[in-house]
Amino acid sequence: MIFQFKKFSIQQQKAAMKIGTDAVLLGAWTPINHRPFSILDIGTGTGIIALMLAQRTAADQIDGIEIEENAYEQTVENFENSPYNDRLFCYHASVQELATEPDDLYDLIVCNPPFFTENYFSDDEKRNLARFESSLPFEELLHAVEVLLDTEGVFSVIIPFAEEENFINIAQKNNLFPFQITRTKGTFESPIKRSLIAFAKKNSQDVQISELIIEHTRHNYTDEYIQLTKDFYLKM
Repeated sequence: MIFQFKKFSIQQQKAAMKIGTDAVLLGAWTPINHRPFSILDIGTGTGIIALMLAQRTAADQIDGIEIEENAYEQTVENFENSPYNDRLFCYHASVQELATEPDDLYDLIVCNPPFFTENYFSDDEKRNLARFESSLPFEELLHAVEVLLDTEGVFSVIIPFAEEENFINIAQKNNLFPFQITRTKGTFESPIKRSLIAFAKKNSQDVQISELIIEHTRHNYTDEYIQLTKDFYLKM
């Protein structure tokens, strides 16, 4: 099961969570104007976001961290088989462990966190670990980010729009403040589904807020979505 992008490919048969629009959105949208030298992808899964950022940046150090063993092995394989393998490394650990004794601070941290509630639990433990907020509570994620993010760094995340206000409130308690928010919709008629949010340790009084619509109709993508993802998708 290979997902082919323009400059790299992703094996995903071992990973509980397959490649989806959320990961591609985050990898393509994340602000890199500050030219990050070091990047951390929390809960890297297949490694897709880390690989997209390797394509987009000249960062010398790009680390993924993944707690689930099969997903970790899949990420290592994808990193090794990519054209950016000399800049990519994956840790088999939790971000809570990494934040306990950090060796490095990062210029950019990204995360597509698990966010389903217990109502959706399945019998697949690996899939539950990847999907459910209880495996990485927002409070623990944001505390770890505060510890691991450099003073001038950026933290970028994608979450359900319904969680936006709650997530920002928890982030502010951890000295992380939003400066850019893009809310995404599947189509013009559909409700807002996701929030892409970029945080910094400095409180911005001017938060840039925008909206991104993905499709006009099924597989008929908007110009904005094409522009965002055309460097990655083969058919864009």
